[in-house]
Amino acid sequence: WGKAEEDDADEGGSPAPPKEQPNFGLSGKLLAEENMSASGVQLKFAEPSDACKPKLRWRLYPFKKDCSLEPYPVHRQSAYLFGRDRKVCDIPTDHPSCSKQHAVLQFRRVHVAKEDGREVPTIKPYIMDLESTNGTRLNKEILPTRRFVELKAGDMLQFGFSSREYVLIHEDLVSKEQVRL
Repeated sequence: WGKAEEDDADEGGSPAPPKEQPNFGLSGKLLAEENMSASGVQLKFAEPSDACKPKLRWRLYPFKKDCSLEPYPVHRQSAYLFGRDRKVCDIPTDHPSCSKQHAVLQFRRVHVAKEDGREVPTIKPYIMDLESTNGTRLNKEILPTRRFVELKAGDMLQFGFSSREYVLIHEDLVSKEQVRL
């Protein structure tokens, strides 16, 4: 039946490509089931391994035109989902231009370098657009999809073509402003 060297080489004389190793990770239906909400709807995102609840008391202040609406406390869990689907979304965006699962506000533990060279773990807020049809805007700039973008206190978010603006502020910042007044 031939020599061993002939089996390893194809007609061109180059060695055969290495065999693909088995991948025992979750895929297909198993992966979809892992990423389900309590109501049975498949989520468009999975929390990263560095997700954690914030220590600061963050709030999201919605504004419609010049009217201030009731603020959302966003410090009680590590992620908040924005969208039209009230079964799974934490903060509803009822505008028709918003997707069912539009964007996610995620708190993540990151390491920040101090002036003396030490790295200190800090919890920071991030926003990610979940491939929405009409996009998410941060300070009137459209965000790239499927990428976490760091948020700062005072940043303004808009979803789709909704006129509502959401301003992210933490409690320490609010109390400092009240002291100045």
